[in-house]
Amino acid sequence: MTQTLLKVDNLRTYFHGEEIVKAVDGISFQLEEGETLGIVGESGSGKSVTSLSIMQLLARSAKIEDGSISFLGTDLVRLPDPAMRKIRGKDISMIFQEPMTSLNPVFTVGSQVMEAIRLHQDLSKKEARERTIQLFEEVGIPDPHKRVDYYPHQMSGGQKQRVMIAMALSCNPKLLIADEPTTALDVTIQAQILDILRQLRDSRGMSILFITHDLGVIAEIADHVLVMYRGNIVENGNIRQIFENPQHPYTKGLLACRPRLDTKYRRLPTVSDFMESKTTESGVEIVEKEMSQEKFDQLMVEGRGRLLHPKQALMEMGHPWEEGAYAADTNAVGDNERPLLSVRGLKVHFPIRKGIFSRVSGHVKAVDGIDFDVYRGQTLGLVGESGCGKTTTGRAILRLIEPTDGIVEFEGKNVRNLSGGTLREMRKRIQIIFQDPYGSLNPRMTIEAAICEPMVIQKIGKTKKEQRDRAAYLMQEVGMNPDHLRRYPHEFSGGQRQRICIARALAVEPDFLVCDESVSALDVSVQAQVLNLLKDLQEKRGLTYIFISHDLSVVKFMADMMAVMNEGKIVEFGPAEAIYADPKEEYTRKLINATPRDDLEHIDKRQAERQEAKAARLKSVASV
Repeated sequence: MTQTLLKVDNLRTYFHGEEIVKAVDGISFQLEEGETLGIVGESGSGKSVTSLSIMQLLARSAKIEDGSISFLGTDLVRLPDPAMRKIRGKDISMIFQEPMTSLNPVFTVGSQVMEAIRLHQDLSKKEARERTIQLFEEVGIPDPHKRVDYYPHQMSGGQKQRVMIAMALSCNPKLLIADEPTTALDVTIQAQILDILRQLRDSRGMSILFITHDLGVIAEIADHVLVMYRGNIVENGNIRQIFENPQHPYTKGLLACRPRLDTKYRRLPTVSDFMESKTTESGVEIVEKEMSQEKFDQLMVEGRGRLLHPKQALMEMGHPWEEGAYAADTNAVGDNERPLLSVRGLKVHFPIRKGIFSRVSGHVKAVDGIDFDVYRGQTLGLVGESGCGKTTTGRAILRLIEPTDGIVEFEGKNVRNLSGGTLREMRKRIQIIFQDPYGSLNPRMTIEAAICEPMVIQKIGKTKKEQRDRAAYLMQEVGMNPDHLRRYPHEFSGGQRQRICIARALAVEPDFLVCDESVSALDVSVQAQVLNLLKDLQEKRGLTYIFISHDLSVVKFMADMMAVMNEGKIVEFGPAEAIYADPKEEYTRKLINATPRDDLEHIDKRQAERQEAKAARLKSVASV
């Protein structure tokens, strides 16, 4: 029989400022020894505040107003700070969302793990170092004897996250809290991290509290799931119940709005299709909407079909235009039509400099001789792991990074030959939406100033009033309130900021947009809204996209044609649906297989593996 490790009862954590924010408002749940509990919800639902309340790491403005947090019978809420410090890091550890901000850049990663070990265990410096190397090996960091002396900037994002896992596991905790540990990672690295957490949980008999906004990730690791919305738990059940028969409209919305590899939707459902929330004096009132099969069917036929390369080009790439090979609403560009953008032999090499005189000792070949065409009205998806060269490709097209070699032709003109006014005119036609909307907006400029600035530079609008009116229209077009133009970026959510960045990109009436990981940092529900918006704008304005992402399910939903990149080269190119149905390259298959799955068959398989691992561990313990 397992015992209850953690019991949270009627927890209320409020933030006190100009007004009281009820971040967590009376939640109760419990976690059994050796189990994994997933907490899922959008930003602002109270997931992370719940974990910080358990760890007693709340900001000064936050206060636990009521409730108890019992860890093996000890109430953490009423525990003195010195006693809590002995538990924190030793019995309860936490993996934070962003490893780069969690690791001190001036200390080696090994020294930071050793510090945690020596704080809670009576070990010498030499013994702590050996223990750190063992942990690095356990979490799959290559060359642990060397990398123990690396600084954070010398390691990739996936390796830094493994360091954080090693640090969290260094004192053999009974409870591991993982707060969005895979959100910023590629699908392959994400799959590796989830696999490591599963193995460590099963081998150590450790409990995990896994926090995420992605139900697909939850399906890969959790035994039970809590769904949170505005500080409350709206649904609680085992993993199969949640996916097979969700009860709450919010859960139904979260499950439906996530794009899948097998999705047939042209437009994604959103949470607002399933429910409407109204703020009343007594709290938030949720009104369920009927989402009939007729509405689901409508989402499959609304909007444009896919637009592929000319039939002759499809034949040459091994995807001939044959009867029944493509969906009925799929069209091909005319054989005589010229590409809007043509890239030939594009190379971007960065010099490696060493020595006191900074002599060039080699080159990093970020993009190494790639060819592709994009036709007017198309969406080309660029997909691959971090470091494959997809973002560098997007920036080289706009000459935000200067290409080393190759030809980039836009409407027949070589972009590399342009300068001054002609280059500025070209950039009016091609715009880019960056990955981080907050980093893309000047925090000291109002939204009106941010949207009007490109109009001023490109001399669009004769007067300031014309430009302001155009900014208001653009805000309305991307689903924002024009009355909010005088606000600053910090006053908006992540999804709202990304809409503002789209409005700014549209301000100069471009023909072509490079969307660089433009939805990767968003909640799945907000992501669905932004993806639908991009599709609507494409149909309304006749836009052409290069859509860059590491999420294959998102690329499949958006793209007509797809290019798979690896180590600076395009390893596979063709119609998006055809590549997913029959990938030719092993690398493409690896990316597809690493994508989280949430079908019931896969959930049952994971749970069966889970029970086998648990039985094996209990047998091993009994034999000892």
